[in-house]
Amino acid sequence: MSLRSKRISSSCSVRSSGKLGGYGGYSSGFSTMSLGALSPSFSTSSTYLGAPIANISVNKSLLAPLNLEIDPNLQMVRTQEKDQMKSLNNRFASFIDKVRFLEQQNKMLETKFEVLQSQTPGRSNIEPMFEAYMANLRRQLDVVNNDKIKLDGELRNMQGLVEDFKHKYEDEINKRNNLENDFVILKKDVDSAYLVKADLEDKVGALTDEINFLKTIYDEELREMQASITETSVTVQMDNSRNLNMDQIVAEVKFQYEEIAVKSREEAEAWYKSKYDQMASQATQYGNELRNTKAEIGELNRMISRLQSEIESIKAQRTNMENQIAEAEERGELTVKDAKARIRDLEDALQRAKQDMARQLREYQELMNVKLALDIEIATYRKLLEGEEDRIGQQAIGNIQSMSSYSSKGMNGYQQFSSPSPKLLIKTTEIRDTTRFTTH
Repeated sequence: MSLRSKRISSSCSVRSSGKLGGYGGYSSGFSTMSLGALSPSFSTSSTYLGAPIANISVNKSLLAPLNLEIDPNLQMVRTQEKDQMKSLNNRFASFIDKVRFLEQQNKMLETKFEVLQSQTPGRSNIEPMFEAYMANLRRQLDVVNNDKIKLDGELRNMQGLVEDFKHKYEDEINKRNNLENDFVILKKDVDSAYLVKADLEDKVGALTDEINFLKTIYDEELREMQASITETSVTVQMDNSRNLNMDQIVAEVKFQYEEIAVKSREEAEAWYKSKYDQMASQATQYGNELRNTKAEIGELNRMISRLQSEIESIKAQRTNMENQIAEAEERGELTVKDAKARIRDLEDALQRAKQDMARQLREYQELMNVKLALDIEIATYRKLLEGEEDRIGQQAIGNIQSMSSYSSKGMNGYQQFSSPSPKLLIKTTEIRDTTRFTTH
């Protein structure tokens, strides 16, 4: 509430205007006040002690009604003044409650401000702790990165070993395939040799049977020949009279046949024996080669199994290392994210605390401004009330003086006293919230 202009006009001069002049200087919220001096009320009957009663002369002019010039709107003005005083008292009480509430809020804000000021060093002490924690996290991250680099190197070495073992495994697989192919070929040769052996054995049996049959036939023919020789007598006449030794000739023929048969049998037996020995030696050789091939295949199988187990172990180690690297990277990323999130939370909390402090300072400043305005208003109302009390007191004193003057003049001969009724017109113009109100 601001006061732009004040104007006080009076329709007549009042003896107490000098005392009431201070009343017009306050902005009390009164719209219009018209004050008139009240006519003194006194009793026409008085008791006079002392002198004897003289002849009473009645001044008829005194019986005429007094022209006090009372404003007919005085009662309405006084009612308005009472209503305004009530409203002002209510406003004053609400202002007092508001001032008390604002004082409590002010004390609470001062307490919060002191608490925040006391907490400020604690926050400054927390920052080094977080910096140390972040430095520790950075060191852990460096250690994790170094471990990652080391594990990457080991992983590359393991990958190289795996590639070497893979090449060796492929070479062994190729050798195994070649040996299996050779084994199949040798098996085919052994099978064919076994078939040839069986065929030769069949042929040997057939030839043996044929030799035995021929031998039997030869022996039978020889016996028949001997029998025919012994039973037949031959007479040969020679011109030279030479005798032939038929026994010797038969013996020689027999011996030749026997030599031929023995030689043929020996040749056949030697040929079959050589063939049999050759086939047996080949079969033995093929069996030895087969056993060697089986041993090599078993050794290769054992080596393949060992290499496969080593490859599986290396793969498991590689998978474990990859999992460890992934877990370390994930832990490092989670740790870094957690640290960044904590830093962001702390920065946000610090920013919110700064904003709250700034807001509270603004509210405190606004409350101080409101308190200052309310203090000014309270002082204004206090001066207004004091002026009103002075005015009421001066009016009561004026009424007492008027009554005493009327009493003195009535005792001295009932002289007529008529004083004009003073009228005081206060005109107040005020602007509240950029709106002009004018009252008369």
